[in-house]
Amino acid sequence: MTINFELIVEQTQKLVMTPALQQAITLLQFSTPELQDFIQNEIINNPLLDTQDPEHDPEREKEIKSDENRIEDVFFSRDSSFDWSDYFSEEAVFHRERKTAVRTEQESFPIDLYNFNDKNLAEHLLFQLQICTLDKKRFAIGEYLIGNLDSYGYLRGEISDHARYLQVSEEEILDTLKIIQTFEPPGVGARNLVECLLIQMEARPDTPPLAKTLVQKYLTEIAGGKYRLICREMGISLKELQTLLDFIRTLNPKPGAYLGGAEKVRYIVPDVLVEKIDGEYFITINDNIPNLCINPFYRNLFMHSGEESVQGFIKKRLDSALWLMRSIEQRRVTLYKVTQEIVRIQKPFLEHGIHYLKPLTLKEVADFLGMHESTVCRATANKYVQTPRGLFPLKFFFSVGLCDVGGSVRSVRSIKSYLKELIQNENPSSPYSDQEIESLLKKEGISVSRRTITKYRKEMGIPPSFKRRRV
Repeated sequence: MTINFELIVEQTQKLVMTPALQQAITLLQFSTPELQDFIQNEIINNPLLDTQDPEHDPEREKEIKSDENRIEDVFFSRDSSFDWSDYFSEEAVFHRERKTAVRTEQESFPIDLYNFNDKNLAEHLLFQLQICTLDKKRFAIGEYLIGNLDSYGYLRGEISDHARYLQVSEEEILDTLKIIQTFEPPGVGARNLVECLLIQMEARPDTPPLAKTLVQKYLTEIAGGKYRLICREMGISLKELQTLLDFIRTLNPKPGAYLGGAEKVRYIVPDVLVEKIDGEYFITINDNIPNLCINPFYRNLFMHSGEESVQGFIKKRLDSALWLMRSIEQRRVTLYKVTQEIVRIQKPFLEHGIHYLKPLTLKEVADFLGMHESTVCRATANKYVQTPRGLFPLKFFFSVGLCDVGGSVRSVRSIKSYLKELIQNENPSSPYSDQEIESLLKKEGISVSRRTITKYRKEMGIPPSFKRRRV
């Protein structure tokens, strides 16, 4: 075998992930808040990007538009090999379709949705500690203990460790802790679940006599549904036990949860709005981003400056600015088309409810729109749509299907809704077993095995029949 040195010319195809393409892919999977933050950072970092006032002079708009067209002609004639013809055609279609539904800024979200209570659990308890008549030492111990409460209001760590750290006795720690346990909300400062429930029982005058005993000795048996064992050992009837359990369920196992952290409540901003007007569904992309344009100063400087260094600087920033503006519009086009196809397929759900949700896959939408499946996946990731039926993630409309008795295919979410409805309407004293639910679903034309029903029930967090039984 001889080794020769020679040059071979061959043609190959490969995908090159340019920075501009990576940016377009990243923007596509951004949610609305993430996109707004990204644009604000780009405006700060790129001096050529500017925001345009919607109430500007029409004559000035024509002049700016003319200058921008000339810039694009100059720019794309200089070492630019990208063809925008296909993109502009999609953009034109999108703008024609987008005119059918308009949402003004005034009707976006009511002001009462926002929470103005910024006080967290620690601040709430420290305020109550300050109005207590404690000496400086006890007050310092109280501050330390409040600082060691978790977001649910439980004290973390051992009493001996806290006493050793503060160099005080354990009795002083326990006495101060008892004072904190009298604060609002009831149950705060407990070291475990049993103590938390007992503290709340002490604060309530309607506590049944046997409720404390039940919590102290049989909390594990209650979780396991061993009701007959509890009745036999406590010498009470099932009806009396049911009354005690109903009272215990009114207690809060996480008393500090509603003020647990300092984080503000986060509300979901829908990325897409679907509204029904005169029997037709109209789609609006709810990105609420500012109108981007090229800064007039740098636009004039690019057109009239002859310095090569200035031209190179502006050309680089102009490349980034134009790509960002085009990528944002491309994101709108893709998101609009994907949502339009989802609405077309899932129109029975929008009209009649969850029982009519159809099975749908990303591949079906991608094949219809002529896109890649990954593009549809990115377009629906981390995004929500507001519909007449409520607020849903776009991923909600994609689910696998199962064949029913008639041969048609039902969505798994639809089957789960039937299952949940059956359990909600069952007789509490004689709840349905999974085998009985299987028979009832078959009468509705839904053929699902018992094992599948058990899996769906666990996924929805519904306990088995012996735990749902009430006397």
